[in-house]
Amino acid sequence: MTIKDTPEEWEIRATRTPFTGAKTSVRTDEVVMPDGSVATRDYQVHPGSVAVLALDEDDRVLLINQYRHPVRHKLWEIPAGLLDVPGENPLHAAQRELYEEAHVKAEDWRVLTDLYTTPGGCDEAVRIFLARGLSDAEGERFAAEHEETDMQHARVPVGELVRGILAGELHNTCLVTGVLSLVAARQEGRLDALRPALAPWPARPFEA
Repeated sequence: MTIKDTPEEWEIRATRTPFTGAKTSVRTDEVVMPDGSVATRDYQVHPGSVAVLALDEDDRVLLINQYRHPVRHKLWEIPAGLLDVPGENPLHAAQRELYEEAHVKAEDWRVLTDLYTTPGGCDEAVRIFLARGLSDAEGERFAAEHEETDMQHARVPVGELVRGILAGELHNTCLVTGVLSLVAARQEGRLDALRPALAPWPARPFEA
């Protein structure tokens, strides 16, 4: 048996959108189950996201610290952001987020991993990139607003992040997944075999 996620779509008898927000919405579907019964499923509809594990020449990961109101925490995270435009090229979006949140650019980009953040209650798909060959970006810094106005930055060694993750001190999905994926790729000798930055992404198709 091949262990691989496969696309599948069960019949939807009815659907409605009881809430529409600025970036996301909530959808209610009546879904036909395998036994023929119909069950109601509520979930958040999300445009998708990108995140960047930016690794410098000293084997440190670029982090930001940001307040996240739903969980009432300031979390250490890797730069990330929404795919604001349908069909947006995720590499371009990731490069934009790295510039806006850290004023950094990178020479080498690879796809580190793809994931669904909360598949039981949200359709958000995230592509995490590995970015290397870091340097300061040119021009003026992006003007921060809202939660980003008091954002802190740090560069932290990979080993220290692994310790914090396993100790239950770091909780951001993209940070945890990105760091552990990096470590796994290294251990398997697959770092240079990571997918190219423009690898297809069926969850969020785009024009290269």
